[in-house]
Amino acid sequence: MVYDRGVPESLLAAVRADAKEDAQFSPAEGAPGDVAKVLLSAAKSGLAAVHLVAGDPFGHDSVVKEVQAVARTAVHFEVIPGIGQAEGVAAYAGVPLPGVRIAADVDDVTTLDFDALAGAAQKGSFAVAVDAGDLAAVRDGLLAAGVEPGVPVGVTGDGTGETQYTTTSTVDSFVAAALGFTGRVVLTVGAEVGERDALSWWENRPLYGWKVLVPRTKEQAGAMSARLRAYGAIPCEVPTIAVEPPRTPAQMERAVKGLVDGRYAWVVFTSVNAVRAVWEKFAEHGLDARHFGGVKIACIGEATAEAVRAFGIQPELIPAGEQSSEGLLAEFSPHDEILDPVGRVLLPRADIATETLAAGLIERGWEVDDVTAYRTVRAAPPPAEIRDAIKSGGFDAVLFTSSSTVRNLVGIAGKPHARTVVAVIGPKTAETAIEFGLRVDTQPQDASVPDLVEALAEYALELREKLAAMPAKQRRGSKVQGPTALRFR
Repeated sequence: MVYDRGVPESLLAAVRADAKEDAQFSPAEGAPGDVAKVLLSAAKSGLAAVHLVAGDPFGHDSVVKEVQAVARTAVHFEVIPGIGQAEGVAAYAGVPLPGVRIAADVDDVTTLDFDALAGAAQKGSFAVAVDAGDLAAVRDGLLAAGVEPGVPVGVTGDGTGETQYTTTSTVDSFVAAALGFTGRVVLTVGAEVGERDALSWWENRPLYGWKVLVPRTKEQAGAMSARLRAYGAIPCEVPTIAVEPPRTPAQMERAVKGLVDGRYAWVVFTSVNAVRAVWEKFAEHGLDARHFGGVKIACIGEATAEAVRAFGIQPELIPAGEQSSEGLLAEFSPHDEILDPVGRVLLPRADIATETLAAGLIERGWEVDDVTAYRTVRAAPPPAEIRDAIKSGGFDAVLFTSSSTVRNLVGIAGKPHARTVVAVIGPKTAETAIEFGLRVDTQPQDASVPDLVEALAEYALELREKLAAMPAKQRRGSKVQGPTALRFR
């Protein structure tokens, strides 16, 4: 694969992740004929040769010449159309392009037809992608072609990226308004730029631009980070705990044997890690879900229940109310010697788990085998720049999914700054956060990762509404917590 300089690094990273180990990547350099020779050589040697272009392939004269060179040979080729940078970023910036539709990706501004652009500005809006250093030349060309100085203009940097930002001004002032922009930018010109307030969906997402700390194990952070990105956040995964097998496996060995032999009436899972630990032990012995026949399963929350369902089993009990030890105990039936001939419960969990659940089950008449299924150990400290950002307020929010993530984050990196928004998954985690001197800003009604992210997004919207209701002078000095106060324009 050869790729153009305008291809986003995030896209290249995704392509590399899906490619075979021996895949070759290089930037497209030289004349069109040179690039064509590289592709033809690879194709003739039996490889799949790809030129990844920024935007629509036939929107670039150099690519057209390259394809013409390939077409003169017997090598089969395909051209897959795409959306040009100017047109795509205009949609992400919330600027429609009606009327005479012009959306151009320009490498040399001297080739621009400014008279045509002036005509397009009179009938609607247009978009052009140029280097930030060429904005002054574009302004001069538009004014010379007769475009009114007060026509609205939007300049968007890092289009479709995590830090996309659009500044709006007019033809005579957009160069100054875009001061500090670098690299490729997209210029949208015309009356429709004024519709950005309603149509700017990308930059108006609830957590757009928020740097969010995700203190989870590497295996667990992916789903949370993906959901945060969907809301516009920039997640930073910092593992605070590592999951390891118990020091002595004898307890788990006896527990698995007991499950097979019908020793237990219930298995109570309090975490996804506990589910994984039991199934790994099952796999070691060649067992599967069929050996859970006759055993009822309770889960402390929906995330844990999903992990159980992934193995083909439907839990009998998930708290409908508070998803915590107390919530589970509130719905767990007392032991009845007639209805429950087997009166023992298996409770596989972490080595540092609290005794609340085991004690509550015993109070209800159940015998409990409280088994260490896994150990949670403190992870290594993150890099110095991450630790500094945590303590100095470099993160806009932090999401805590357990008491151990609170304890371990503070232990390996220090306490988050007071202006960092703190979101916790449930009441126990909230108690621990408060014990460590943190202010808990938001907590979901249901203890699950999706609901935790949703709670943070709702909190961000509340901040935005509060700021919008403030007078401009008061807004500048506002003590309302959160990055929305910094970004609000």
